[in-house]
Amino acid sequence: MHLLSVEHLTKTYGEKKLFEDVSFGIAEGDKIGIIGVNGTGKSTFLKAIAGIDPADSGKVVIPPRVSVRMLLQNPEFDPEETVLEHVLGGDTPQLRAVREYAAALEELERNSSDEVLQQRLLKANAAMDEQDAWQLENDARTALSKLGITSYDAKLATLSGGQRKRVAMAAALLSPSDVLILDEPTNHIDNESVAWLEGMLQKRRGALLMVTHDRYFLDRVSNRVIELDGGRAFFYTANYSRFLELKLEREERESSSEAKRKNLLRNELAWIRRGAKARSTKQKARIERFETLKEAGPDKGAGKLDLSVASSRLGRKIIELENVGKGYGERTLIRDFSYIAVPEDRVGIIGRNGSGKSTLLKLIAGRLQPDAGEVSLGPTVKLGYFSQEHEEMDESMRVIEYIREQAEQIRTADGTTISAGQLLERFLFPPAMQWSPIAKLSGGEKRRLQLLRILSGAPNVLLLDEPTNDLDIATLSVLEEYLEDFPGVVLVVSHDRYFLDRTVERIYAFEGGGFITEHTGNYTEYEEGLAKKGASDNQPAGGGGAGATGVRRSLAASDSPTTAITGDVDAASTGDAAPRREARLRMSYQEQKDYEAIDGWIAEAEDKLARVQEEMGTSGSDSVRLQQLMAEQETLEGRLEELLERWTYLNELVEGIEAQKSKNRS
Repeated sequence: MHLLSVEHLTKTYGEKKLFEDVSFGIAEGDKIGIIGVNGTGKSTFLKAIAGIDPADSGKVVIPPRVSVRMLLQNPEFDPEETVLEHVLGGDTPQLRAVREYAAALEELERNSSDEVLQQRLLKANAAMDEQDAWQLENDARTALSKLGITSYDAKLATLSGGQRKRVAMAAALLSPSDVLILDEPTNHIDNESVAWLEGMLQKRRGALLMVTHDRYFLDRVSNRVIELDGGRAFFYTANYSRFLELKLEREERESSSEAKRKNLLRNELAWIRRGAKARSTKQKARIERFETLKEAGPDKGAGKLDLSVASSRLGRKIIELENVGKGYGERTLIRDFSYIAVPEDRVGIIGRNGSGKSTLLKLIAGRLQPDAGEVSLGPTVKLGYFSQEHEEMDESMRVIEYIREQAEQIRTADGTTISAGQLLERFLFPPAMQWSPIAKLSGGEKRRLQLLRILSGAPNVLLLDEPTNDLDIATLSVLEEYLEDFPGVVLVVSHDRYFLDRTVERIYAFEGGGFITEHTGNYTEYEEGLAKKGASDNQPAGGGGAGATGVRRSLAASDSPTTAITGDVDAASTGDAAPRREARLRMSYQEQKDYEAIDGWIAEAEDKLARVQEEMGTSGSDSVRLQQLMAEQETLEGRLEELLERWTYLNELVEGIEAQKSKNRS
């Protein structure tokens, strides 16, 4: 069902064109992710659609029956409201019934003999029945709990900014709306809350429009992507993974078109330089064609971020924490924790909000002192501390002054020296923007500028506290590549699972009560370890589970013409495969049949996968069918991987047999 139309939307900010002539429709079941570098106007785009900040031109057509609700990055609150009052504060019959019942019950408890109040409660009770609202308050408490809010009667004025954002999110999720618009919903919530939110939004029946930097979240929730780039909007019927493939194809097409344009331009330019005079209509037409080709240059888009900054030499002693403890009042955040950093250490720090993760970084940075134990840093350590807060920035300063205050000249990774202005240009701050006050930057641009200042100081130990908050995906990708080659130590507090998977090799998990456990590997490996531990804890004594032959699914189970892969295939994928092949050096009857037919099976699987991917590109308006196709795609990709592994094994076996025959002949 069609819900909303965006028609020729255009918005400028000063001299900068954020987006121009954007048109598209939103239907029920659409889950649309908005992607673009910081400063391209993603939040402004959402506000224009929601009617909060109207566009310069164009219109948004919303039928009278359709309701739209937006969760802003910084929602407004009545500070005297309680948490539960705010969540139940929407203007729907169900919510009104819940509020009236709660008010009547509270008054009757104070004056139980008042017959008027008794009648009021009976009436409110009937309204609760009529609106089927009994579950609503329980749902509100559940949503708040899942988002890490447990003090339902707390005044909003007493909560932190992140807590208030989570309360607003619970209210947005519980209030019925046909189109829900979310601006950075995963900021300020921990991994468990993100996983819960994913499930809620996947099941949601209405439409969803969101800006988020969380790539796993975007991949699992979205079925459409709109990319804002250089004032233009590009549309993809895909989740994030498929979007990356389609974007690459688009850029390759544009690159090919640009190469053809340049070739034509060279030919026309050569003709003009030979001195041809515009005497005839044909010659005038060729000159006009040259001018048209010259004007039709490629869009510059948002440019490419260059994060090439040097670091300082790091000595043998880096960071040492010995039996450190820290708490506030009766609450213990860190209990008897020890850690010794090693060269090129990559540590991810995870846990529920408020568990003490940022406190640990502040202890290392010397901004807090431990209650017990000792924190010491090596003499060559040069810390770069990327905090969550913006208060360290004087927003009245100009952008270039903020960087020059750290360094006038900056050494890059290749050993050259550049000016602060040149470095800002590499960080997508053009000369015109460099003289703007920091206060005029978007939230994401401020975070990017803060990161640039830290890196321009050539640190050799990076403490990153929620670095993915407000940074766009393009910046995060470049930061991830930078950290791969960074020769120093990195400790990162993050709820962004993708970022942790890309950047860390060790996990410290805050388990509550001040206890911190260590796990080797990235975040996905940490989760898999917990799942395996849970499975082994629940398995009956003597239970076998899936044995060695159950590691891979059989080809027969995935509608292939062949029979199941035998145990030999699993043996071939293990470390002792080569000795086993050398011992027999012959093909079984089944292996011979598979060897003769496997090229055809691979071609058939590739054809099926191509057809599914083609249909996915035309099924954007049918979310149910799109989900089915995505599941088919996953199955086919797994089957193709198995076939390719089988092909590799069989061909290696044939090569071994031929080599043995040749050896015997000689």
